Amino acid sequence: MDVVMTGGWVVDGTGAPAYRADLAVDKGVVAAIGRLQHVEAAQRIDCTGLYLLPGFVDAHVHGDAAVFDPEVQLAALSQGVTTFVVGQDGLSFAPSGPETMDYVRHYFGAINGDLPDEGQGGRSVDELLHSYDGATPLNVGYLVPRGNLRLEVMGLEERAPTASEHARMQRLLAEGMEQGALGLSTGLEYVPDRYGDTEELTLLAAEAGRFGGIYVSHMRGYEAEAHVGVGEVNAIARGADVPVHISHFHGPANMLVQLVDDSRASGVDLTFDSYPYSRGASIVAMVGLPAWVQAGGTDATVARLRDADVRKRLRETWFAGRPDIFARITFAWVANPDLAWCEGRTLPEAAETVGSDPADFLCDLLIACDMQASCVFLQPPTNTEQDIRALLRHPAHMAGSDGVFRGRFPHPRGWGAFARLLGVHTRELGDYTWGEASLHLAGHPARRFGLEGRGILRPGMAADVVALNPLTVADLSTYENPRQPARGVIHVLVNGVEVLREGRLTLSTPGRGLRRVA
Repeated sequence: MDVVMTGGWVVDGTGAPAYRADLAVDKGVVAAIGRLQHVEAAQRIDCTGLYLLPGFVDAHVHGDAAVFDPEVQLAALSQGVTTFVVGQDGLSFAPSGPETMDYVRHYFGAINGDLPDEGQGGRSVDELLHSYDGATPLNVGYLVPRGNLRLEVMGLEERAPTASEHARMQRLLAEGMEQGALGLSTGLEYVPDRYGDTEELTLLAAEAGRFGGIYVSHMRGYEAEAHVGVGEVNAIARGADVPVHISHFHGPANMLVQLVDDSRASGVDLTFDSYPYSRGASIVAMVGLPAWVQAGGTDATVARLRDADVRKRLRETWFAGRPDIFARITFAWVANPDLAWCEGRTLPEAAETVGSDPADFLCDLLIACDMQASCVFLQPPTNTEQDIRALLRHPAHMAGSDGVFRGRFPHPRGWGAFARLLGVHTRELGDYTWGEASLHLAGHPARRFGLEGRGILRPGMAADVVALNPLTVADLSTYENPRQPARGVIHVLVNGVEVLREGRLTLSTPGRGLRRVA
């Protein structure tokens, strides 16, 4: 055997309670589970008093480029996360030619970061997945972003596609699915993915479903408008005959749980992910500006923000009608180094520092950084701790950090979401048993996204294994000090290779791009 982990308690990812057993690994897979003290192995890891769980799957994370960063690798592995599902919110790095890549790097760079230089000229899904093989300690699965399809075929045009354009988008999607993508993602509050109607989305979702994929959506409506977003998701599920998944579901649980239950009772195969925080994070433009200002992409938006008449219209309509919008925004990352001092400050605080009006300061900042800025923002008061807990207990739930890793003051969820679910919601509050935690964090998302052979500890399954101390595992990241790795995860194996030892990176890179198996 390559490795035997001795003395631990196995929590296998099925929802079953922990049981005392050793675990043996050979050639990248789980070889045996039981009393294995006499089994010979090249390496023995003492796990006395620790729980052994399947590696966690982050069902929604913006680690497309950040996964190459050792700090981000530690952020994930110190929480037991061994697999990222990326390509989220309808925009990422593949499929892309140079123009699409340039747009994504600028418009969505505050969220997804940037690939190394060799990736900036464009990538196919196959090339992107291959770039992860042996280059990171984490596994990476990929969703084809629908915004990329539009950019490749239609650019930023705000109209319905012609029949031939739609056929081209379907071919691009089919190629991505053939190359191993897990499904199709949408980000229906971002440009250009917000363009197009339900019929267009349904036809593309059906194409993903033809290959056994899933439709994953950042919907058109959340919180009080969640019924609008869920209604469209249901229509797509029925029209395309495809399983559907809602990204970062949040809001008043009494309404959202009913929407999910009604959907599932009507025959829609619907699941969702959420994270255990009451604040969100996104690009500043999505939170701070109306859709009409952002039409046509970054250059067009900057030109409008320079226009005095546009500024006047924004004051009299958008900002006047939303007096809370300024206080909601705390800057996380600003690309312009002359404005880096804003990071960690609210918009009103930053504006006051330079004696500016918040509306003018917001517009001026977005001009100065060419729209490349992200923020942490307050959710409506209907998104309470009790709402968060009710959602994460739902059987259709799985964990997704929605981690964004750029800036000095990013949302702490990328460093703490999974550890918080374990320390606070499992050990302290009892929202999960440990068996249920392993199901929501590993077994359920692995099955949902078609990650065959992962998410459960059984002989023959991939040896993504987490050894953690159930008494000490906890998140340490805060809004004021977010980039703090969690504690309590002691050892992590990915594909049978130890990547975290005594809470430290081993610098081994056995991760791979995970491809959907037909």
